[in-house]
Amino acid sequence: MFSARQRVSSALRLVVQLHRRKEMLTFCSLRKLKTSCSSNNEALASPPLDNVPKIYSPKIHQLVSDIANLTLLEVSDLNELLKKTLNIQDSGMMPMAAMPVAAQSTVQATEEEAVPATKEKTSFTVKLTEVKAAEKVKLIKEVKNFIPGLNLVQAKKLVESLPQEIKANISKDEAEKIKAALEAAGGVIVLE
Repeated sequence: MFSARQRVSSALRLVVQLHRRKEMLTFCSLRKLKTSCSSNNEALASPPLDNVPKIYSPKIHQLVSDIANLTLLEVSDLNELLKKTLNIQDSGMMPMAAMPVAAQSTVQATEEEAVPATKEKTSFTVKLTEVKAAEKVKLIKEVKNFIPGLNLVQAKKLVESLPQEIKANISKDEAEKIKAALEAAGGVIVLE
């Protein structure tokens, strides 16, 4: 929720914007010169001089004082009446506090949609779990072929300290190929 100060500030901005629009419309309709209205708007929108404090009329000070003393319901009524009087459309602004809730509900909706659909696994890990003692040397050579940069001593240590990952995050076809080769060399392989 917005605080009273924020609502009053918002109402003041709206009043100022509405008043400026009304003045511009009046100015453009009264002045029918050879120059277009848009060039007059550009002349009116010149920036104030630097280091010159803006002086507000007593009428503006009185309006600010009156609006600051309004209750929240009165500010809401003022806002509604100004929109009706000046024919201003609602601008579909979302309060900042509601944005995270909307984002969170969107995330929950996508998660709920993802749960029913079972995803097919796309990356696999080849894990060596057992070795047949009679074919240990053949398996060590085969493991060395599948792991780049591995020498025979490192491959022997890897085969002797089971279970060990041979390759991770590979495609199903490659995982099946490695599994078949290592099982033919005497190892027991698990795909995860």
